[in-house]
Order: sequence, then C-alpha cells, then structure tokens
Amino acid sequence: MRERTIDLVYLNAGGGHRASARAVEAVVARQGRPWRVRLLDLCAMLDPQQRFRRITGFDPEDLYNRRLARGWTFGMAQELRMLQALIRVGHAPLVRRLQRHWDATPPDLVLSLVPNFNRALCTALMAGQPRAPFAVLMTDMADHPPTFWIDPELPAHWICGTPTAVEQALAMGCALDRVHATSGMVIHPDFYGPTPADRAARLQALGLDPARPTGMVLFGGQGAATMLRIARALPDVQLILACGHNRALAERLRALPARAPRHVLGYTNQLAATMRLADFLIGKPGPGSLSEAVQSGLPVIVTRNAWTLPQERYNTRWVEERGAGLVIDGFERIRPAVGSLIAELPAWQARVRRIANRALFEVPEVLDGLLVADASNRHLSAAARSLATATMTAHAA
Repeated sequence: MRERTIDLVYLNAGGGHRASARAVEAVVARQGRPWRVRLLDLCAMLDPQQRFRRITGFDPEDLYNRRLARGWTFGMAQELRMLQALIRVGHAPLVRRLQRHWDATPPDLVLSLVPNFNRALCTALMAGQPRAPFAVLMTDMADHPPTFWIDPELPAHWICGTPTAVEQALAMGCALDRVHATSGMVIHPDFYGPTPADRAARLQALGLDPARPTGMVLFGGQGAATMLRIARALPDVQLILACGHNRALAERLRALPARAPRHVLGYTNQLAATMRLADFLIGKPGPGSLSEAVQSGLPVIVTRNAWTLPQERYNTRWVEERGAGLVIDGFERIRPAVGSLIAELPAWQARVRRIANRALFEVPEVLDGLLVADASNRHLSAAARSLATATMTAHAA
C-alpha cells in the first residue's frame, strides 16, 4: 500500500486551529497509519515570501491574537462580515495562489481546519487535483452562518463535533453522505491520560495545598488581561494561572497579593498533565479549552456577554445544556460563581465525567473512509477506461 499524503490546513489565529491540526497529526502517528501528514499554515501558503511581515513587522493573525489577549473583542461580529466581504472580493487571486501550491505538491486529501476560506481552498484543490477529497473539520461547536464554516455549494465533506452542527449542515442542504458526526471537538491525545496517582505530591511541588479545591484559569496561549481581574477577585481561592507565552502577564500575576496558594504557569507542553491537577476551570468559552477541561473532568465557569466572540456564543449554551458548568454575564460575578460551584463540586464533576468525547479517534476513521472511497473511485474509473478502450478496439477490428 502506497503512502497517502494528507494536508491539514490551519491558521494561527486564536491557536485552536493549529492545536487541532497537531492533535490529528499526533494521533495519526500514534496509530501508525500509512499517511504522510503535512501541516500547512494558510497564511504561509498565501504569502510564501512573507511580504506582509516584511512590510508591517508582524503576521496577519497577530492582530487578532493581540486583541484576544487584551480582551478587545467587542464588535467582532461586524468585523467578521467585513473580512468575509474582502475574501469574496479577493477570491480569484486567493485561488490562484493556492492552486500553484497544490500543483507543485499534490495531496491525496485535504482537511481544512479553518473557517471563511473554504470556498477558495476547495476551488483551488478541485482546479488542479479534482480527485483529491476535500474535507472540513469544524473546530467550533456550531457554525456561525452564513459562509463561516459550512458552504453547501462546495463538493466537500463536513466533520461536525456536535448534533447542532450536524443539524445546521443538513438544514443548509449538505448531502447526508457528506456530513460526518463526531462525539466532540478534537483535542490532543495527552488529554486522554489518567489522573496522576501522585496528584497530592504534584500539587505540593507547585506550592499548592492538596486539601484545597484548585481552580485553573486559562485564556488561551497568550493569556488575557482579564486574568488579573479574576485573580484580584479571588484572593482566598487556590489557583493555577496559565499565561502561555505572555511573560508580562505572568509577572504581574506573581506580584499580586493572595491569601491562598497560587501557581503562575508560563508556556508549557505539559498543559494536559497540569490541568488534571485542578478541580475546575475558569476561562473563555473557546471550544478547545472547554473540551480539554471536560476531558480532564473539570466543570467550567465561562462568560456570555457583548464581548463573547460570535462563533463561541453557542458554546455557552452547550455548557448549560450538558451541565458542564456555570455561565455568568461577567467576571464581576466570579466570586459568587466560584463559591456556588465549590459548594457542589462533586456533583458538578460527576456530571462532567459523563460527557464522552472520542472525536480524536473518530476523525482518522472518517479520513480513512474518504481515502478508501477515493481509491475505489479511481479503480472504477481506471476499469471503465480499460473497458472503453477494449470496446473501441473490438469495434475497430
């Protein structure tokens, strides 16, 4: 069996798209599938010479990430429409650049993990590699139509992590055999590890008290200024504050007075192991962090207000419907929310543990099915061509 080449297309905006791509890459490697997986940064595909960075000094997605870190998310629904309009205007040049890439390095299958650009991606692939299946793995729990994730006019497959996303795809007119349901969001294999037997010793090694409930505060790979407000509001709650790459935020958090033990965490590749030391999570309703917390057995506290990203609003409904935690309208209410959750912590944790997510292991099966179907189609096409040739030869004789 020849090695098949699968391209995973991601963006660095927000970090969740790249994290999902790396999770798929990791599980494919661990399963030993005969696939060559290529991770492709969409911005690098569109601007291989890095002209934007040379002119401005930063990457296009940095603008978005800096706004997330500062909490400047008000009005993003309107800005999203502007971005989508610009993508429509630039559709033809986008397609040409993407097609040049795939003409030079043809794949057997493309899996997109990005929204908004799927019409350009699919059109470019079909123009040069019409037999290669194109699939979209939604890294959000639901679509934010129109044309955010799902575009029923495309000859694409849609991998949906919630029943709501499946219902959206079918309601938009996607064919049933092109909609593939999984049991949740894709997260890294490390989150499927067991709770450490030496949890108490590990907490003590971080300067924390194993007898106290421990909250983890997580706002993505760049942290968020909101973490300062949360830390000030909870001086007597034991916290692990994950700041990612934001060293300045970590220093400010370490300088805050507190009556309960705290551990301020910088960037780490051991996030899954650290999360399993906590009892609950405080953060934004991102699909990745919510899924990681639930897989780790942690109920969550998240907000829903005018600053909530439009594509993440459904996630707060999911939290409420699944009994995964509390949704508040602002972090000025974080103190009573934490008190309420801690008062019934065992019951919250029991509800969370009943939520099963095997999407990481389901997605490779979907991709394998697409590759098998593609190979069958190629075989049938070759057989049809052979039959046609033989028939023409016989008639000529």
